[in-house]
Amino acid sequence: MGCSSKEEIENVYTPVQVSLKIPEIFQQKLIAPIIPTNNPLTEEGIALGKKLFFDPILSKDNTQSCASCHNPKKAFTNNTRFSEGVDGKLGTRNSMPLFNLAWNFDERFMWDGKDFSIEHQAFSPVRNPIEMHSNWKNVAEKLQEHTEYPTLFQQAFGTSKIDSTHVTKAIAQFERTLISGSSKFDQYLLGKTELTPEELNGFNVFMDEARGDCFHCHGSDNNPLWTDNQFHNNGLDETFNDLGLGAVTGDPNDNGKFKSPSLRNLAFTAPYMHDGRFTTLDEVINHYSEGLKQSLTIDPLMKKVNQGGVQLSDKDKADLKTFLLSLSDNNFINNPDFQQ
Repeated sequence: MGCSSKEEIENVYTPVQVSLKIPEIFQQKLIAPIIPTNNPLTEEGIALGKKLFFDPILSKDNTQSCASCHNPKKAFTNNTRFSEGVDGKLGTRNSMPLFNLAWNFDERFMWDGKDFSIEHQAFSPVRNPIEMHSNWKNVAEKLQEHTEYPTLFQQAFGTSKIDSTHVTKAIAQFERTLISGSSKFDQYLLGKTELTPEELNGFNVFMDEARGDCFHCHGSDNNPLWTDNQFHNNGLDETFNDLGLGAVTGDPNDNGKFKSPSLRNLAFTAPYMHDGRFTTLDEVINHYSEGLKQSLTIDPLMKKVNQGGVQLSDKDKADLKTFLLSLSDNNFINNPDFQQ
């Protein structure tokens, strides 16, 4: 018995813990993300999460994976207004891009903030009837019967018994590694390149309260996430078919509020807004310039809603667009660590 116990202990696999690869600009401007103590990053957990992310085995009929709606070449979104689920049903929200999630310190995810951790966010789509439309019992059984997964879970979590908790922990580990911090503008802030006059004017428009006034919700050179990760009613509608945060909190003061998305990688993530109503960046800029609509919960930051918007000149619109595109990160969408 003594020899047998000793052999079992020696054969226990210990996952290799790793740290996030934090970009230089984030090291200068942001505090380090907090990794949950009950889900530390390991080589084995990240590799398992990546495999699960791209595997359609999580869906009801083995046809749809997380990557079906979150394509790495498109900054982990897709370029359709609404994503189609396994039953051919369309959702009502645009697929959010996935990057820099580890710095979402308020831990509210999705357009309406209904999920309170990356782990829980990974839990929801499997059961959603207009997404993967499966259930976790069936998913766990399929994974348990798979030729590879029991061993991979044993290596990552010390158990070959597969359940939803370990599946979502693995996916969350992979998603925390999806870090985008190598755009042209990042290189400019690091003193490694120059901006064109148009890009520089566009940045000034973005930061100028008298012109674009964009930085309150979408970050700045001192907040390279390019989002405040908060919820705002940005003047899209006078009345709301989709209550957004209000449907989650039950507070009418939150009706029509949605999470501010990051402005990184806009070159890859069209269409825009929570419902994908704008197909181009020009439409987005025109909305804030002259398309704002008044409503009961309009954000106070939409200071010029009564004038329809900030009323940008054609040149400032064009330059603002040029600046916004400088936030796109080709290294991120081509990173082999994030590809299938």
